[in-house]
Amino acid sequence: MKILKWLDGNFEKVACVFLMSVLALVLGIQVFMRYVVHQSLGWSEELARYTFVWLVYIAISYGSLKMRHIKIDAGLFLFPKFMRPYVVVVSEALFAIFSVIIAVLAFRLVGRQMMIGSASPALGIPMWIVYLAPFVGFSLTAIRQAQAFVYRIRHFKDDQGTDPVKV
Repeated sequence: MKILKWLDGNFEKVACVFLMSVLALVLGIQVFMRYVVHQSLGWSEELARYTFVWLVYIAISYGSLKMRHIKIDAGLFLFPKFMRPYVVVVSEALFAIFSVIIAVLAFRLVGRQMMIGSASPALGIPMWIVYLAPFVGFSLTAIRQAQAFVYRIRHFKDDQGTDPVKV
């Protein structure tokens, strides 16, 4: 149970640190090879690109976990104070719905890529692995948004439009 609880709170963070480390390492090797050895690696830019794609989609979920996803706080403060908790709850629900829709569409895209069977030019990895990133990222985001929605409902009276999460 402790492992599951730890994973629930840290999976995205660990994944982002790992992906960022791979990205920095690959780009560092590429810079060294290009400017010191005067030879370019054909696969490094492709690996960096795909690692960055995965990083972005996992980071979206991490932002949702911390309730720090893109939002316009100034817009929230345009509403009267008594309406702000309602606006926050509705926005969490809408983002959860959006995440589910994107996850479903991404799942269909992965299926199409698997049927096509294309591979990346330099690394030769199946392209469906690259297209899996939006599905994984937005599936995790949908879960995190459901958690945020429950949190907002449970703390509805406490939340008067301010961000209750202390990170």
